[in-house]
Amino acid sequence: MREVPFTWTRGLVYIVVVLLAAAYLVPLVVVVLNSLRSAQEIAQTSMIGWPKTWAFGNYAEAWGSFCIAQTCTGIQPFMLNSMIITLPATVLSTLLGAVAGYAISLWRFRGDGWIFGLVTLGVFLPEQMRLIPWTIVLRDVGLSNTLAGLVMIHTIQGMSFTTLFCRNYYLSIPQELMKAARIDGAGFFRIFWRIVLPLSPPILIVTVIWQFTGIWNEFLYGVTLTTGTQQPITAALIALSAAIADAPQHGVQSAAVMVAALPTLLVYVFGGRYFVRGLTAGAVK
Repeated sequence: MREVPFTWTRGLVYIVVVLLAAAYLVPLVVVVLNSLRSAQEIAQTSMIGWPKTWAFGNYAEAWGSFCIAQTCTGIQPFMLNSMIITLPATVLSTLLGAVAGYAISLWRFRGDGWIFGLVTLGVFLPEQMRLIPWTIVLRDVGLSNTLAGLVMIHTIQGMSFTTLFCRNYYLSIPQELMKAARIDGAGFFRIFWRIVLPLSPPILIVTVIWQFTGIWNEFLYGVTLTTGTQQPITAALIALSAAIADAPQHGVQSAAVMVAALPTLLVYVFGGRYFVRGLTAGAVK
């Protein structure tokens, strides 16, 4: 491989990239360091500093003993709530979006373009616009202030993204495969399970990462449509801030933030390299 010569332009690009990365990582570094500092140390110095003594107890207190919304169990039950919401909503929205994208892209029918436009319209609607309708729907079906209600919301709304991603990816599948399968007598679902789904891992990884991080980090519905012990972790962190407003404990708060962010960080660490591959797969076609 021929070595690329160093130029001033190339050096300037490196400097800009490093500065941007540093600016992006500074808040994360501050939170990590504060999660290992005691409240007294932070109060006596500043919010930015290296721990003089390592306060690992912040994580134990944030996880299992701190009082949030009159519940002295730490963030543990709220993390479980987020898992109960995120995992089924991610799986269901991905599978439904894959089937919908397959139907729209490979089983052409009259009005398929209009249906695709209506489905993907949800991508562009702001959450605030959908808040009141969802409140009415949850009230009418008896799912107000429940985790099942949030699962339903994120599953239905997630179908807009997953259908868009899968439909664009499935357009790259040769029509000859579909015709051959139909000649052999395969129907709609058999073609999907035997041909389309085995070719789908790249785009399914993208939709899983997208949905998991989006649902886990979602805040508006969690804080508006649930209360008390039914809240996800994002809403519980706000309750944590309110609970200690009179006597701030930034170390515990930072530890809680780090624990809450850990699942999405792990998803990107282990699956991030497949994300861009999946997005660009089939792009030439």
